[in-house]
Amino acid sequence: MSGPALLDSFSRRINYLRISVTDRCNLRCRYCMPAEGVKLLGHGEVLTYEELLRVARIALETGISKIRITGGEPLVRRGICDFLRQLSSLGGLKDLALTTNGTLLSEMAEDLRAAGLRRINVSLDTLKPETFAEITRVDALQKVLDGIAAAKRAGLDPVKVNVVVMRGVNDGEIPDFVNFASDNDLEVRFIEFMPSRDDTWEKSALVPAEEILGIISSRFELTPVEREVSAGPCRVFRLPKAGRIGVISPMSDHFCGECNRVRLTADGKLRGCLFSSRELDLKTILRDPAQSDEAVKKALLDTIMGKPEGHKLEERSDAGEKCGLSMNRVGG
Repeated sequence: MSGPALLDSFSRRINYLRISVTDRCNLRCRYCMPAEGVKLLGHGEVLTYEELLRVARIALETGISKIRITGGEPLVRRGICDFLRQLSSLGGLKDLALTTNGTLLSEMAEDLRAAGLRRINVSLDTLKPETFAEITRVDALQKVLDGIAAAKRAGLDPVKVNVVVMRGVNDGEIPDFVNFASDNDLEVRFIEFMPSRDDTWEKSALVPAEEILGIISSRFELTPVEREVSAGPCRVFRLPKAGRIGVISPMSDHFCGECNRVRLTADGKLRGCLFSSRELDLKTILRDPAQSDEAVKKALLDTIMGKPEGHKLEERSDAGEKCGLSMNRVGG
């Protein structure tokens, strides 16, 4: 059974842990890392599966009930299916999900489903091969599309597609993605462009959620869907024939007041906010034989109580600004 309700200092209920299992990725998305890549963690710097399972078990005993696996790209780490199988068997876990770029999904979907995964999110920002190669620096669009189809065949449900909308890059494809959702009975979620790497971020590329919704509603009939517990900050709408679309607005109408999550980075740092530089070193505790499960629990509770009230990203300037973030290590 799950532990008691966890409340932070702003009385938000925290029940969601996002675990980054690796900082490695087989794509080089422009908004995530530079062309030359980033300095990768050494093998010993990354938490082992045993350490991750220990953290997950303690978190579930403490009151966490939902876990999402992220990266980097989680499917590039060896043994991921065995890890998911052990993770899915832990008591108190009500929801296990994974976010992937989809390039390895066609060959792994069946094994992931057999390991206990029930739903999956696939990051895909374009349906055009040339734009995909421009964004990711890799020619792999068909692999991702095949992966989405394989996930559907394997029985993963729902399959959600995450689209980061960038002005001048893929904002013209919004209607195409709505049709993609309808034709394939998917939920496509449009996400506002936000800082996602320790580099510059251009606010001019931001397409606000209301503008996205305006584009969609001018061409398609949308029926609002009552927000589900697992929906998080996403506003969801049903399409006439099949499929759904959602909009997530971390910049124009942030959802910090309802934030229910904490994050564990690939190198064992606990974060209360994706955009905060404040971290608690859990790896040192995990690797100290003198530290008990209670010390791990205390670190988790300290992180929860230290969550900031909001990310304050709206205070960034229009020009590029350092955002102190390494998405491949923290996990999106």
